[in-house]
Amino acid sequence: MNPLNPLNPRPATARSDAALHHVWRLPAADAVKGFKALWWSVGPAGELAVMLVHRRHLERRRSIKGWIGWGADTPFTGELVTVAGQEERRTVVKDIRVRPSHLALLPDSRFLLVSGRTFRNEPGGSWTPNAVVFSPSGTPEAEFCVGDDIPALVTDVHGGIWTAYGDEGVYGGHPESGAGLAGWNTRGQAAWAPGGRLPAHPLEGCTAATEDEHVWLVWYSGSSTGGTFLTRITPSTGDVVSYPSPLPDPDGFAVRGNRALLTRRNHNKRSVELIRAELTGTTWAVTSRHRLRVPGRVVLRCGQGRDGSLWLRAGDTWLRVEA
Repeated sequence: MNPLNPLNPRPATARSDAALHHVWRLPAADAVKGFKALWWSVGPAGELAVMLVHRRHLERRRSIKGWIGWGADTPFTGELVTVAGQEERRTVVKDIRVRPSHLALLPDSRFLLVSGRTFRNEPGGSWTPNAVVFSPSGTPEAEFCVGDDIPALVTDVHGGIWTAYGDEGVYGGHPESGAGLAGWNTRGQAAWAPGGRLPAHPLEGCTAATEDEHVWLVWYSGSSTGGTFLTRITPSTGDVVSYPSPLPDPDGFAVRGNRALLTRRNHNKRSVELIRAELTGTTWAVTSRHRLRVPGRVVLRCGQGRDGSLWLRAGDTWLRVEA
């Protein structure tokens, strides 16, 4: 069996899911030198970005499985690896002073590092910056706050920043986090808010995706009208459409037209559940289910959707599946 496409041999439908593409793996030479692959993202042009940090800057939180258990002591130096097709580009980023939870790509080869948490300088005071925009050469250009407790973040084709918040952010006093979902520009100004247009109040962000000009935020609500929802936002108009998700609490989501692909991890195992769905009217209906074996252990923040492609992180290997 091909280790890069080790699918369960028992088909759930007639459709083949054989197109599991291996994109990149942390080179053995980097691992031997002590580098860890930490935060990652996919840009609107389909380029993969991974931040490497040497172990001397890191501290292991053993209660947290996988790569997210490594935390950096600030300030630290990282190396941004950008993979586009067969081309690999590396940028050294020095003196990083934020403790990142997310990496995202911006237009003109700029990039963004975001900490999932922020706090007030003093009771009633301002919120500390938790997002830094870097130039293509790795020089900080701007810093600002994009809310508190951020489990999901994605950037759109024009550089907009989209965030979905967790319960501590929703109930923690930050105004944009309290709405559950938000959109920002690269000056740190809030550019979009749901404004009562959601079917329930968000409690926890799950994952995020883009599709051409649209942004999708996937979130969970614990209210009486709750469940998991797929919310499509059109940044140019602010329009919002939400659908019940065919899979509770997915880790990954990608959409192309009326077809969607969702995944849910078997935590810290070498497999995910792969769900295909089609939109009929206002309902996403499941068309197939597969147990997908992958070449590494799967933990939090393992999936991101870009224009119909679902990117999966399995250990230190990145894969791509088409919706």
